Amino acid sequence: MTAQHNKSSLAALTLAAVGIVYGDIGTSPLYTLKTIFDPVHGLKLSTPNLLGIVSLIFWGLTMIVSLKYVTLVLRADNRGEGGIMALMALALNSVTRTSRWHYVLMVLGVFGATMFYGDSVITPAISVLGAIEGLEVATPGLEKYVVPLTIVVLVGLYSVQRHGTAGIGRWFGPIMVVWFTALAVMGVINIVQAPVILQALNPLHAFEFMLRERMIAFVALGAVVLAFTGAEALYADMGHFGKKPIRSAWFLVVFPALAVNYLGQGGLLITHPEALDNPFFHQLGSWSVLPLVLLSTMATVIASQATISGTFSMTKQAIALGLLPRMRVMHTSESEIGQIYIPAVNWLQLIVVLIAVVGFGSSDKLAGAYGIAVTATMFATTILTFFVIRYRWHLPLLLCFGATGFFMAMDIMLFSASTLKLLHGGWFPLLLGAILLTTMLTWKRGRELVFENLEKHAIPLDDFLQSLFVAPPDRVAGTAIFLRGETDGVPHALLHNLLHNKVLHERVVFLTVRIREEPYVPENEQVDVVPLGHNCFQLNVTYGFKDEADIPHILRLCAAKALEFEMMETSFFIARQTVISVPGQGMAPWREHLYVAMQRNARTAADYYQIPSNRVIELGTQVEI
Repeated sequence: MTAQHNKSSLAALTLAAVGIVYGDIGTSPLYTLKTIFDPVHGLKLSTPNLLGIVSLIFWGLTMIVSLKYVTLVLRADNRGEGGIMALMALALNSVTRTSRWHYVLMVLGVFGATMFYGDSVITPAISVLGAIEGLEVATPGLEKYVVPLTIVVLVGLYSVQRHGTAGIGRWFGPIMVVWFTALAVMGVINIVQAPVILQALNPLHAFEFMLRERMIAFVALGAVVLAFTGAEALYADMGHFGKKPIRSAWFLVVFPALAVNYLGQGGLLITHPEALDNPFFHQLGSWSVLPLVLLSTMATVIASQATISGTFSMTKQAIALGLLPRMRVMHTSESEIGQIYIPAVNWLQLIVVLIAVVGFGSSDKLAGAYGIAVTATMFATTILTFFVIRYRWHLPLLLCFGATGFFMAMDIMLFSASTLKLLHGGWFPLLLGAILLTTMLTWKRGRELVFENLEKHAIPLDDFLQSLFVAPPDRVAGTAIFLRGETDGVPHALLHNLLHNKVLHERVVFLTVRIREEPYVPENEQVDVVPLGHNCFQLNVTYGFKDEADIPHILRLCAAKALEFEMMETSFFIARQTVISVPGQGMAPWREHLYVAMQRNARTAADYYQIPSNRVIELGTQVEI
């Protein structure tokens, strides 16, 4: 019975993984071959070139997705979690904070994350555009409606995010299974009509193509990489589904369907070169175009949904790791903690996506932008993986260089080919990444400067309490909780309360929240209570960067530590910091002003930690940086 239950559970998770994890890479056949043979690349349509290109795609899927991500990178899990942020935390834990590599790895991880943001902007734009461009095949006169229809679909998609995907999410898996089945069937039909395309399974055709075409082949590589978009998503979603369902979905459903469809499109172009304007929608003839537009639109909306949800998750992790200011995070499901909605991120992303759709206007023009975002994230993942397998797993150096060096060589080649599109859209994700990287590093550095300032003027807590109770102030009924940082001394809120009110509560608790560089911390390790005497306590709370910050829940856990709280008799005192930029110290003036602006608009600590607003007392304090 247990074995049967495990099998049904694996099947359900595998189906869900097909729907959510593989939407991005699964919709790549919509535009990949069309983009590769775009006249701007100078690549002529011929049977030898088709065999070479399809061979490159097939062996790229095998090497990059099957071997690198599904086989190697999925092993680098951070307590079951994946993604560039989890990998960065794992790599940072593998070296000491004093190591010269610590800051480099942090910047590299942040850079990879910003490229993921770029990917998550381009995916909805290029995927939905690619699907609706099928209307041009059905009726050429509809070309002028492609961009407006794409905008309507995307605005609708982002508008429903606040309701969550719990209701429609159950349909993602079945719809994507239909999609991959359609890919496979169309591929088989066209392979039967041109079986010569099966020669592309021989990797020699890829090598011959590269040697024969040389520079043109190198330029084409920048478009070949479109077939591998979404590989990062299968690693990022590991925490939701686990390794086995993701691997099963890839090898049993996704990889076979993609391989067969790319072979089929190649076969179609051998027999019908005139289908080059959009080979995907020509695979079954004119009767199938409109049904394919409908099916591909549903598939691309699902692919876009996955990247939008991934952006919310990534942002939540970045906030916890101190890389972004606190934002409003809403939960869209009572049963699934991972289903969240961040309004600020949602609408900002929609604006940038619409700018991409209107600015580029077609999936062909967006392809250049896509390649750089994808390959840059792949490159960052490979380097971080090296540090994990070498310094955390302690594998032999030669084996580490061999395992990651092979993939790094491919990443460098693909990234270099993508940079040739720098002036043709490649600048877009790099500009977006540069803005986000600057924002994240500025926020992190600004927080460090604030902590340094507070530490410099901090009064040691133990010494203060010892002197305070030599002539203790009047104590009033109830419990006072003061939030304080790890490096803070006496909280400013306590000093202000004593100065103005001249009283101290009968029980005083100093609450410090720490974030570990791991996704989750077990509940029994989240709370540590240290008695300080005179009915004063230090309460240390430890979270992982994917844990839900919930102070009322923490207070309930304290009962097991002989420290019980009655919420209606508990007051939270929080110092609201006003940061002031001082010329001549800290960061460059423009970065300081950027940090001050972010700090003023950040979500309050009380709101972020879910503290009831009617129990909060905020006291202002100024901090110079």
